[in-house]
Amino acid sequence: MKKAIIAKKLGMTQIFGENGELIPVTVLEAGPCTVIQKKSVENDGYKALCVSFGAIRPKKVNKPFKGQFEKAGLAPARYVRELKLDDCDSYNVGGIIKADMFSGGDMVDITGVSKGKGFQGAIRRYSQHRGPMSHGSKYHRGLGSLGSGTTPGRVKKGKHMPGHMGSERITVQNLLVVRADAEKNLILVRGPVPGANGALLMIKDTVKN
Repeated sequence: MKKAIIAKKLGMTQIFGENGELIPVTVLEAGPCTVIQKKSVENDGYKALCVSFGAIRPKKVNKPFKGQFEKAGLAPARYVRELKLDDCDSYNVGGIIKADMFSGGDMVDITGVSKGKGFQGAIRRYSQHRGPMSHGSKYHRGLGSLGSGTTPGRVKKGKHMPGHMGSERITVQNLLVVRADAEKNLILVRGPVPGANGALLMIKDTVKN
């Protein structure tokens, strides 16, 4: 990837474009991300940057993470992620990646964990149809047939059934960056992105260009 940054979802709002168009946007707190380690082909077999994001009290950091930050001479952070950028060599330990890595008009892919919905039935989970609701029906929101009788005599893999819904890793592709503000560490992206407010996200340049 050419560009990437860690971000936190702040919420949705709307702004007006230059032509007066009303644009729904998601506000993301993107960075600043601090480089705490550089991985090289010689030592690790691949090139990548370990970056940190988000404030945390030092007493809440476990020993392995604390040692990693002490080795870099940096204050502990809440999140640590790897970014496999094309220009890893241009960054040094202690370097800062800011929101100005992206600019208005860029197309990005955003990855996050969707909102958890708990245990849900097949109607809510897969938009299946319900049965008649009239008196005497005896079938309303049930699952219906599970298979094809004696042959094969079992429930096939992948059958849509009730179960846990949400809390899945999701990537939304080809989202437009409407605005990027490096001073306030904000990126405004057109449309919704996965996760609840406060969720951790990964912003990368899109793979569909």
